Amino acid sequence: MSGYAYTRAAPAEPDWRRLPGWREVTPRQWRDPRWQRVHSVRNARQLHAVAGNLLGDDVYADLTADHTRTATMPTLLTPQMLNTMAVRDSASFRADPIRRYMLPLHGDRDPRWPSHPYAQRDSLHEAEMWVTEGLVHRYPTKVLAELVTTCPQYCGHCTRMDLVGQSTPQVTKARFGLRSGNRQELMLDYLKRHPTVRDVVVSGGDVANVPWPQLEHFVTQLLDLDSIRDIRLASKAVIGLPQHWLQPEVTDGMTRLATTAAARGVNLAVHTHANHARSITPLVAEAARTLLRAGVRDVRNQGVLMAGVNDDRSALLDLCFTLHGEAGITPYYFYQCDMIPNAEHWRVPLHRAQSLQDEIMGHLPGYATPRIVCDVPYVGKRWVHQAASYDRTRGISHWTKPYADTPGTVYPFYDPISSLPPAGRSWWRAQGVGR
Repeated sequence: MSGYAYTRAAPAEPDWRRLPGWREVTPRQWRDPRWQRVHSVRNARQLHAVAGNLLGDDVYADLTADHTRTATMPTLLTPQMLNTMAVRDSASFRADPIRRYMLPLHGDRDPRWPSHPYAQRDSLHEAEMWVTEGLVHRYPTKVLAELVTTCPQYCGHCTRMDLVGQSTPQVTKARFGLRSGNRQELMLDYLKRHPTVRDVVVSGGDVANVPWPQLEHFVTQLLDLDSIRDIRLASKAVIGLPQHWLQPEVTDGMTRLATTAAARGVNLAVHTHANHARSITPLVAEAARTLLRAGVRDVRNQGVLMAGVNDDRSALLDLCFTLHGEAGITPYYFYQCDMIPNAEHWRVPLHRAQSLQDEIMGHLPGYATPRIVCDVPYVGKRWVHQAASYDRTRGISHWTKPYADTPGTVYPFYDPISSLPPAGRSWWRAQGVGR
């Protein structure tokens, strides 16, 4: 036997009225996406207004210190997401896995190696691959259309931290230069001129922050292109702001898009981002199943493997079973956390990711068994077992790009230095790192 015992656990919504600042909040207000957005937490003062003395001054000071000294993303946390955290006292709040990735504290960061020496703001070099502003043509038949640079909430580990969200004291964000309408016109023109592209991921930022008429218009124009056969809408808001996807304007619009897609033989799907089972609440399940009833082919999850969040078999399988069995969301990918600044405390070494892929095999249906992948700069997504070579002592793996213009070129990826054995850490210190 595997040592993992499956127990069905129906999604649960903690009672938000347990928190001092939300004692008078009604169920109607809770389901209102506008209320959720207006009452999102943006700083320690607003967190205190919600949690009060349940959390000690140390937590509020640590949150402020992270914002002023180390955060690469602004704080923006929906009530929906905050309510899934353990807000009983400082100790449980600090240990909470959802808090750990959605509301980083300064004390979480690696004190010696907060950033890998090869970390970069645009770690996947997506801006280098823009064929027109915001349109990334990285793979032979697929493109990424970045429609917006904002989200309803921000994740500290965001791979697009160079572009997405407002600036922080540490990071002055890059900005689009074109108006959104002009940018979208140029994207569509490129796709018309390049019929070898068949797959478009519509993202940002989060498509939940694109006004619905504008998003529906853009996707409708994609559906008008005979060459486009797959369209994926990327929105973490299915998890963090499911209320958005339950609005009549949005559900009616999704039904129109899905009906058109089905009539034209186009696969229309929604991709979301959940990293822990407790974030899958009844509202999340309702939003996902509403999208499926509207006619989208799939709602799929693309999570991130993170230390202290989901880097063990039970946490990963609990999440996958809850997604698949209770919300109708297909576990799809779990990515290695990208090599962005100040992210070393989240990153998991390659050998651990490889072990986890082995450990979860055979528990879920094959079509719902997620692939754990490493998004290697200049290479793209590769299954974690596809490394061409791997030096575990120094934490350096090498990867090949099979459709490269220069076959045989290898590209490196790096484990977090704090995860290495003493000889590996000594080697990196000899390179002048961590002194």
